[in-house]
Amino acid sequence: MKHVVPVATLTLAAAVSAAYAQEAATPPAAAASAADDNTNQLERTIVTGTRTAKAIDKIPGAINVIGKTELSQTLALTEDATAVLSRVVPGYSESSQAMSNTGENLRGRIALRLFDGVPQGSPLREGTRNATFTDMGLVGRIEVINGPSASEGIGAAGGIINYISRVPTKMGDEFQLTTRITTEGKDDSTGYKVGLNWLRKTDNYDMVLSASHIDRGIAYDGNGNRVGLNTSGSLMDSKSNNFFGKLGFDFGTDKSQRLQFSASAFKVEGNNRYHLVEGNRDTGMTNTSELGTIPGSKAEFNDFKQFTVSYSHADLWGGALQLDAYFARQAMRYPAEDGADRQDPLIAPVGTLWDQSEILAKKKGLRSSWTRADAFGIKGLEFRGGVDLTEDNAQQRLALTDRLWVPPMIYRSVAPYTQLSWDAGPLTLSGGVRREDGTLRVDNYTTTYYRDRINVTGGKLDYAATLPNIGAVLRLPENWSVFASLGKGFTLPNVGIPLRNINKNSKNTNVAGILDLQAIIVRNKEVGVNWRGKKASFGASVYQSYSSLGVSLSVDPVTNDFVMNRAPVEISGFEMTGDVQLTPEVKVNALYSRILGKTTFVTGGPLTKRMGVNDTSPDKVGGSVAWKFMQGGDVNLGFTRLLSRDLNIGLSGEERTRGYTLLDLGANYDWGRYGKTTLGIENLTNKFYVLSWSQLPGFKNYFSGRGRVFSLTQTVTF
Repeated sequence: MKHVVPVATLTLAAAVSAAYAQEAATPPAAAASAADDNTNQLERTIVTGTRTAKAIDKIPGAINVIGKTELSQTLALTEDATAVLSRVVPGYSESSQAMSNTGENLRGRIALRLFDGVPQGSPLREGTRNATFTDMGLVGRIEVINGPSASEGIGAAGGIINYISRVPTKMGDEFQLTTRITTEGKDDSTGYKVGLNWLRKTDNYDMVLSASHIDRGIAYDGNGNRVGLNTSGSLMDSKSNNFFGKLGFDFGTDKSQRLQFSASAFKVEGNNRYHLVEGNRDTGMTNTSELGTIPGSKAEFNDFKQFTVSYSHADLWGGALQLDAYFARQAMRYPAEDGADRQDPLIAPVGTLWDQSEILAKKKGLRSSWTRADAFGIKGLEFRGGVDLTEDNAQQRLALTDRLWVPPMIYRSVAPYTQLSWDAGPLTLSGGVRREDGTLRVDNYTTTYYRDRINVTGGKLDYAATLPNIGAVLRLPENWSVFASLGKGFTLPNVGIPLRNINKNSKNTNVAGILDLQAIIVRNKEVGVNWRGKKASFGASVYQSYSSLGVSLSVDPVTNDFVMNRAPVEISGFEMTGDVQLTPEVKVNALYSRILGKTTFVTGGPLTKRMGVNDTSPDKVGGSVAWKFMQGGDVNLGFTRLLSRDLNIGLSGEERTRGYTLLDLGANYDWGRYGKTTLGIENLTNKFYVLSWSQLPGFKNYFSGRGRVFSLTQTVTF
């Protein structure tokens, strides 16, 4: 588990987009990947999630670098892509344990998820399906930039989470074969994985090829009952296939230039053998799953594909150039539902119609940066600038009846930026500005029967924002440092929700005049302190983010679907992390997070309404003890506790969530040429618990968490 280290939410954010090319392409990036074998050393030197490698003690803000050790500890327990975030990142909420990441956020706001720098999903229609997009076995590291950021244009209201693929570090060929079996002791709970990675590195080129297949069984809770299939998509009883390739060539004088290509194809699909059975809150019986399917329904899936081309020149006009072009296509199908908003008497008698929604998102873009050290003849002054071009498309349909639910939306933007950083002895000052100029276009469309078949006039909305940032880091004696930062982030609301909800009572049926489509601009302030000794480290930060027209979620009492509320939102929080090397064999880590969200009861009113679990996570405490009991053998015992909370959330009265504590155990033994054997036990005590966001009434929203899960993994490298 990592401590929070001083890294700029704002300076770092000015260039996260080319992280994957930087890491795979240049000698500094290769060095960073090699340093992954010693994650502490990596943290203290550079962060490769920027367009220019940067010493982390020179950047103001907070970042979590999740390297080889943390990834392997989590993979010993589960393949869930967000489980490691919940365990390691203080401000990240509990994992949904599903194909959907409903209820998950970073510091109370939606984070922008990237894979090798490419955005996953679309903020135009945030379908909470952007967290399951690749096989975690090929991920080399994860960088989490905490707090609102404008670096990627739209989408990063809560921060940026960048999953970075592995990079070859050894000359020649390296193969890694992974086999894995998981079970909860029931026949239908058993699952398996087979994965193969091939890494090759030569003097002139390097490549990564990866393929994997995962078959998952059903899950059981601590009471021995099957867990209910998630209404937005479940990983239980599913299979996934992943193919990934990356090829890079170094050329030119001193091999200062690099051209890199990568392609990824990932699909996780339900087996469609079970159906959800709704629980009963009065009796305490949570949702469960039973054999059988809804007639005519199709399996839910996530189908993500992306392609990138990158070019870098380490010595162009006295600086370093980085260009990254990408294209991505993401299709997401959801489970069948028979709710009121699915009905249409022209198709079937009201109350009898089942339908499944599908979101299709496409995006393409070009990112550029040019960086020069000692700019303008000033020693220690670094200049970075560039222009980012983006086109994002999204729509949503009811697939079984081929009905348009959310019309096609196209967002195009041009975003130039500049950033300066100046090292003056123990002080580092940074500042810059990004200009977001975007346009959203929506064609004419007609709403569904449930929304009164209203003819909505399409139109164009212009989004323009100037997004400055400034920060400072002061390195003090005795390994202490303090930092402060101030800046703005930019995103769009979940545009699809207000568009599909227009009805006869709506005040405006013209897209250009809908208030709910206005941008979310977040102003973020943060101060923090860090200390790093030889055998211990400590970090703490306090932050506050404010948006005058923010977003909070409530539940429609008729459809039980989420309703987006636009009003001022203020989120503040405190994070603290630390670690101690008690002996050469024993290391202890700990973290704590507290998040407070406030909005208004009425338009124009004071910020006195507390934001509930759909928006802000309860207080979290976590930690682990790692024991290297012999050469080649180690054990890790971790815990995560969410505290109970009682909030006054307005007309619906008190929101009470009950906390819980989970223990996890992982053990490894390295047999040398015969590979490494890993035993993982998730939820060691087989505790029964209800997920926090599921403790509130909603659409069939009463889900328990997984009980005790055993995993046995064998990894052979040759």
